[in-house]
Amino acid sequence: MDSLIYLAPVSGIISIIFAVFLAHRVLSQDPGSKEMRDISKSIQEGAKAYLNRQYKTITIAAIILSILIALLLPHENFNSVKIALCFLVGALFSGSAGYIGMNVSVRANVRTAQAAKTSLKKALDTAFKGGAVTGLAVVGLSMLGVSLLFIIFNDIELVVGFGFGASLISLFARVGGGIYTKAADVGADIVGKVEAGIPEDDPRNPATIADNVGDNVGDCAGMGADLFETYAVTLIASIMLGFTVSGSFPKSYPSHGLIQQAILYPLLLGSVAIIASVVAVFCVRLGKKNKIMAALYKGVAAASVLSLMGFFVITYKVLGKAHLNFFFVTVIGVAITVLMVVFTEYYTSTEHRPVKLIRKSSETGPATNIISGLAMGFESTIFPVLTIVVGIMAAFFVAAGPSLDPGMGLYGISIAAVAMLSTTGIIVALDSYGPITDNAGGIAEMSSQPESLRKITDELDAVGNTTKAVTKGYAIGSAALGALALFADYHAKIDELLPHKLVLDNRLFDLPVKDAAYAGGDIMSNGLNLAISSPLLLVGLLIGGLLPFAFTSVTMQAVSKAASKVVDEVRRQFKAMPGILKGTQKPEYAKCVDIVTSAALKEMIVPGLLAILTPLIVGFVLGPAALAGVLIGIIVVGLMLANSLNNAGGAWDNAKKLVEMDGKKGSEVHLAAIVGDTVGDPTKDTSGPALNALIKVVNMVAILFAPLYATGGLISHFF
Repeated sequence: MDSLIYLAPVSGIISIIFAVFLAHRVLSQDPGSKEMRDISKSIQEGAKAYLNRQYKTITIAAIILSILIALLLPHENFNSVKIALCFLVGALFSGSAGYIGMNVSVRANVRTAQAAKTSLKKALDTAFKGGAVTGLAVVGLSMLGVSLLFIIFNDIELVVGFGFGASLISLFARVGGGIYTKAADVGADIVGKVEAGIPEDDPRNPATIADNVGDNVGDCAGMGADLFETYAVTLIASIMLGFTVSGSFPKSYPSHGLIQQAILYPLLLGSVAIIASVVAVFCVRLGKKNKIMAALYKGVAAASVLSLMGFFVITYKVLGKAHLNFFFVTVIGVAITVLMVVFTEYYTSTEHRPVKLIRKSSETGPATNIISGLAMGFESTIFPVLTIVVGIMAAFFVAAGPSLDPGMGLYGISIAAVAMLSTTGIIVALDSYGPITDNAGGIAEMSSQPESLRKITDELDAVGNTTKAVTKGYAIGSAALGALALFADYHAKIDELLPHKLVLDNRLFDLPVKDAAYAGGDIMSNGLNLAISSPLLLVGLLIGGLLPFAFTSVTMQAVSKAASKVVDEVRRQFKAMPGILKGTQKPEYAKCVDIVTSAALKEMIVPGLLAILTPLIVGFVLGPAALAGVLIGIIVVGLMLANSLNNAGGAWDNAKKLVEMDGKKGSEVHLAAIVGDTVGDPTKDTSGPALNALIKVVNMVAILFAPLYATGGLISHFF
């Protein structure tokens, strides 16, 4: 049993090797004409410049935080230093996954455009394989980091630092990348499409390069960091909960000693799922009807089916016949994934009622378009949330068994989350496919490629809009389940750290937790008071529910301010250089790239501080019970708000596409749809996805710094 744990880092290495193989395969293809290569190079330079500046900013924050971790957390056995080291490794691995994927993405775009000259099949293969580099790098580096650090330090509580490092990168990548991409997109749309009446990727638009850069730093690097973090922290949470159901034994043990099955199980599930994802990448192929979405879903289906086959074998071998109920828990996790994908596609695809309704509303103007979009966004939360509710209950009762063991039930929820993340490699590939095909269409238009080529890139891009919406829906659902597992870990951690009472000779004595194990008599924990009558818990619930709204407000305003600067710059260039619109002068693309880069880096600081400081302040001032309320509130409200923002934005986007497919470009209906799409841009690509990172960062901070406020806050002693 002991040696099985090494399958985890080996599977991570295999995933990384295949990512390198796919990168080589994609980059060896024809990059097209000199004009196409020049446009692609401008996108590459813009994306690289932004990520370099972003990572320099994050590096400073990471170094400061690592020093604080090393100084503030308990120093016993140099644990604080080890946690700080894990934190830096988590940040490095997460940043590397996004950086690798983005660098391939900005090179795969021109190769996809060139492949479209040959056939739809070749263009699809190039775009998807380019996206798969990011997907396999994300799951490979995440699994490698968690498992190796666990093996080296023999203590999962130290590896929480890795999860926090990944969370930090995810937050800044999501917020910064989201602000960048939507500021450029909104600015380009307002002046280009609405005022000047030129197409989205027209080379005369000074913001078009910034817009294409933004697709990569937002949807490729941003989503990669988001799901890297979710994957890592869910594994960590499951392993930590594994200790609670594995009997009473220390949380560190000799590396060649007995490894408990419940601790090993989630790592092995992740390992077989990675191998399944590698195989599934090669299952994405066009059928006879040339249905692109169907081809992409073949990969998701293959990853799901192969993962479930592996899950059965792992459950039987590791947990034994008596615990085969956990295989059915993994089936529940995969079923949640399928339903989240189905519901998200229903509310964002051009083929279904919600998008058609918004398109119909556009006929009476922008106001009714906005009202319909908001209504569909709110409606779209119903079925995903009910799916997660049913999934949580089913996982809990199936895992808890006839005895209804609550510890096993909570562990079952975490296993369902691990199973839900089994398709992460393919899901990230679908998301990264989006910016690659979007850029391919932009390069084709800017380099004046023939209509036949543009038709193929348009087909690929239309599907890319849906895949981006679907992957965000998947990320939101998996974040919610993962956060519930993290909350259970927080509860267990606080209960463990609270002072204990010793009952000896019918007398009560207070004991520090470190002495409780060595005392005679009966030991009782004070426990964390989560009674609904507790004012501290109620206050925490309100603060937790407020945080997603405050965070959304800050990020939406950031997009608005940055987009205004882009609008001003594009208008200035059109006025100062009238030859731009005539096609006799070249726009100053670099000016817009620099504006959105500076704005994104500046504006991502406040949301980052909001996420990190709120749990610390609540913990120190109001204590652990209030902070528990914050965690519950942010999970509930954040899940619903993220879903509504994501789906409303995706529906607005595809409603505009539907108008264009009807041949009504430039009409009043089209202008109304553009307004809705412009409003939806920051909801689906900035604020909505960033709420995933917010939820998990707050939870990770709460767990990591629990020793500092476990015994109560400044005010909690009065209650």
